[in-house]
Amino acid sequence: MFYLLLGAVLALFLWRGRKPWFKGDGWRIAAGAMAIAAFSGAAFTFIRGAWGTGIVLSVIGLWTASTARVRPAGPKRSAPRIEPGLAEARSILGVGPSASREEILAAYGRLIRRAHPDAGGTEGLAAQLNAARDRLLRKA
Repeated sequence: MFYLLLGAVLALFLWRGRKPWFKGDGWRIAAGAMAIAAFSGAAFTFIRGAWGTGIVLSVIGLWTASTARVRPAGPKRSAPRIEPGLAEARSILGVGPSASREEILAAYGRLIRRAHPDAGGTEGLAAQLNAARDRLLRKA
């Protein structure tokens, strides 16, 4: 047990000066180290005959090992919204210069059904269609 404590102190000493533990993947490294320590302690207590403590340490080891496998969710990045010009918006939706509001909405509906991310399209294409529709509807 003393060697595990000494190893943990040595790991903390070597990690000093690097990025903080709880930012990014630092928690995953710490949870993995805690899982190894818990499993080692469980094996030691099982050998010594302390079954209750061994079971508790095994459960703690399983929990920390499963925590180490989960990658924290990062911030969701979205593309910058760029407003298309009138000619570009018309070409994206495939409508002419004299298109009415109903024609614009019909062209948008036909294209977004294919380009929506839930239908197998991409977020970028759907964003372009939305921007083109908004631009033409403001003009019309």
